[in-house]
Amino acid sequence: MVKLKNDLAGKAVIITGGSKGLGLASGLALAREGAEVYLTHKWGSVPDEEVRQRFVEAGAARPPVIVEADAAEDEDTARLLATVKERHARVEVFISNVSFAQAGGALETYSKRSFLTSLGYSAWPMLGYLQQMKQVFGQYPRYTLGMSCDGPETYYPGYDYVAAAKTVMETMTRYLASHFLGSDSRVNILRSRPVSTDSLRATFGEGFEPFLRRYHGDDYFIEVEAVADAVLALVSGLLDGVSGQVILLDKGVSFCDNLMRLYEERDRYGL
Repeated sequence: MVKLKNDLAGKAVIITGGSKGLGLASGLALAREGAEVYLTHKWGSVPDEEVRQRFVEAGAARPPVIVEADAAEDEDTARLLATVKERHARVEVFISNVSFAQAGGALETYSKRSFLTSLGYSAWPMLGYLQQMKQVFGQYPRYTLGMSCDGPETYYPGYDYVAAAKTVMETMTRYLASHFLGSDSRVNILRSRPVSTDSLRATFGEGFEPFLRRYHGDDYFIEVEAVADAVLALVSGLLDGVSGQVILLDKGVSFCDNLMRLYEERDRYGL
């Protein structure tokens, strides 16, 4: 195991939408380093005992604290932070992972309500949590990470609102970094290509992932563990000079993801 410059043992980590997918993978990675991980969820699609068992299997020193909290509701955030305050003087790591957005469609179907709802769940929580953390703890987390996707620069059907919300979050991250100058806080975005998760299948349907794997290959996807490793690196203390950045995890696929690649590999894909 690589020794981290930043000792996470006993330190508070908050991950919104942390009961499965990227949030859970990140929580497991940080818990292996001794962090006390607080996971939030809204709809409880994964039983708490199943999540706790994952931490046991991962060799975590501490079980997770699982809290039902809607990331878009200030009252739920306040309740969560009061729980954390009972045991910790500061939040070491905050990962804004929860994302929910209305499905987009034809231009005539756009609605202001759907757009604002998407912003409220996929962009605002990172800012709202930080505001309340400053009020409760007197300081911002040492590390803030926002989970994004390549939607702002890559077309996905029906992804209009998601892409817009993630763009807002990424832009605000740069401004947050300017506010953090001179302090022991930093903020970054992890943007990844598609990850094989329940969220991906719920958004695009069961046939989407097999189609992409057939015509783009397995390298088009990013493993949840790879994202979790990037999270660990950014909070390790070894990259403290990095802030206000949007870091793309794509294995280099973005450069060659075009018709030229398909032409070069046309025999492989039967084209």
